[in-house]
Amino acid sequence: MSNIHMKISDDWPGYSLDLFSYPAHYSGDLDCVIIPHGVIMDRTERLARNIMDELGDHDIVVLCVLKGGYQFCADLVDRIKALSRNSNRTIPMRVHFIRLKSYLNDQSTEDLHILGAEDLSFLAGKNVLIVEAIVGTGKTMKTLLKHVEAFGPKMIKVAGLLVKRVPHSSACVPDYVGFEIPNRFVVGYALDYNEYFRDLNHICVISESGKLKYKI
Repeated sequence: MSNIHMKISDDWPGYSLDLFSYPAHYSGDLDCVIIPHGVIMDRTERLARNIMDELGDHDIVVLCVLKGGYQFCADLVDRIKALSRNSNRTIPMRVHFIRLKSYLNDQSTEDLHILGAEDLSFLAGKNVLIVEAIVGTGKTMKTLLKHVEAFGPKMIKVAGLLVKRVPHSSACVPDYVGFEIPNRFVVGYALDYNEYFRDLNHICVISESGKLKYKI
């Protein structure tokens, strides 16, 4: 059930930026809106329900992957809490933050740094939900899963807002997927390009001039 997700096709041109409000300082830096904020919210609500259906009555440790995952994680946890309040099933949750760094400009680098995850011994015997904004080749996720597994959790599930269709993907598909998107560099909803665009509500495709402008 949980692997049904929204596929955005390669030839989908996205929505014109003129249809939505977005920060004026990014004018010219974006090509299109690929997923509007309201659609992200609706989809997140549905993912929260799927998670409740499968994991209700479990204690869960949510591992939020910073920085890109913070917005999705906050909204997802909010929706799960709202569902818990209105049902006789409930998920006691605690949230722990870890940070991965593997991008420079729009290129993924080989070495992955996991910060805040040195000692995750408190995960032993626990049900863990890893919340990540975007999964590309899956290499990062594989590394992270291996790292988390070493601490002996009872169960690990992964929620990913976006899964990119990329060549050489290691088929590390999250258990809960928001949207499957084309292999384009997207920003917004806390996803960044060299720390810019996190303040954008919608998920947008960055333009070539935007890449140049904020290049390091």
